Amino acid sequence: MPLVTFISFDGSEQEVHVASGTTLMHAAADNGIPGVLADCGGACSCGTCHCYVDETWQAKVGTADDVETQMLEFVIDPQPNSRLSCQIVIKDELDGLVVHLPKSQF
Repeated sequence: MPLVTFISFDGSEQEVHVASGTTLMHAAADNGIPGVLADCGGACSCGTCHCYVDETWQAKVGTADDVETQMLEFVIDPQPNSRLSCQIVIKDELDGLVVHLPKSQF
């Protein structure tokens, strides 16, 4: 199972093993990662699972599609590496993935 590191805005880190095929949002929710609210449950309609993909992982994670890009316009402090964690599906190639969490989701 791939290992994912979540880094909170305060610098604290939590590592979790995630089954391939699981969304990053579900991995965070299932492991009690603070800062990922996931209010819409993964429907790409609220932006409360916003995260920043570590720059070293952006190419492997890929880019947001049009729907996700539109939703990212409503998050607090969007950055070029912003993604919605509900739209990132973990696969074996993402073993070691690092994501940063924003200070606030709303």
